[in-house]
Amino acid sequence: MKLSRWPSPCLHVLLFALTASGVSAQEFPSKPIRMFATGAGGGGDIVGRIIGQELGGVWSKQLVMENRNSVVANETVAKAPPDGYTLLINSTSLWLWPYLRSDSSWDPIRDFAPVTLAISQPNLLVVHPSLPVKSVKDLINLAKSRPGQLNYATGNIGSTTHLASELFSAMAGVKIVSVLYKSTATALTDLMGGQVQLMISNAASVTPHVKSGRLKALAQTYTRPTSLAPGLPPASADLPNYEAVTILGIFAPAATPAAIVNRLSQEMTRALSKPEVKEKLFNIGMDAVGGSPEQLLAAVKGEMVKWGKVIKDSNIRLD
Repeated sequence: MKLSRWPSPCLHVLLFALTASGVSAQEFPSKPIRMFATGAGGGGDIVGRIIGQELGGVWSKQLVMENRNSVVANETVAKAPPDGYTLLINSTSLWLWPYLRSDSSWDPIRDFAPVTLAISQPNLLVVHPSLPVKSVKDLINLAKSRPGQLNYATGNIGSTTHLASELFSAMAGVKIVSVLYKSTATALTDLMGGQVQLMISNAASVTPHVKSGRLKALAQTYTRPTSLAPGLPPASADLPNYEAVTILGIFAPAATPAAIVNRLSQEMTRALSKPEVKEKLFNIGMDAVGGSPEQLLAAVKGEMVKWGKVIKDSNIRLD
């Protein structure tokens, strides 16, 4: 049998992929990296800029933040070349959107390569000061005595504040009505004005109002104590196993070479572990995390199981 002296087309492809991956990983980055976040001045934008400042000092290449609405940001990165130069920092709107809409154009597992879990953030359960409760137990008892008479202020359908509220009601066995708002700021305004009675929202947005006395905090939503909310008990102390944590992950397009993903993950984790970075994030109500792509993937899958069930059980849809 006569053998060809040329490699097969498949071998050509494999050799090219291996060579390209090795060269790219070795020389990466050779140009600025774009990171998409949802909303200028939002959590993802701020965290991305903090990480970008640290990476710029290491690589002498700029990490440029680009702000788009969540759908556009997710779609853009999902379709971007898988070379490590287009990244996404996002939260639940990435991995829960397919549960909320049947026409979602991306799959959070298939279309993205996880890089690192950037931050975690507890929410606070806050009430209007006039509400006669001092603890989560008091609130549950009051809600049971007044079914359907208390109102949550929540963000958009499927937002963290919305799902955290639905989970609380389900686990506590109470009927509290969700009042949807287009923004956290508007919801907080009505809560402080007494139009609604309670809200579960991220610590950064509500802590100033708690300190001013315009809101009363009952609990935080980690299952452990946290210095982000000193002295405030976990909601799980009165409602066992209740947890509603906000996380932000960083993602690349699927098929980005593993060597590049791992380098991004290692450098970002190193940045997030710096005391000065931890302090910056702590001061805006966030815990720096970091970690491997596998750890972020596990976290996202856990979120999808947990919140996907809440969405299904509560019949929450956007279409």
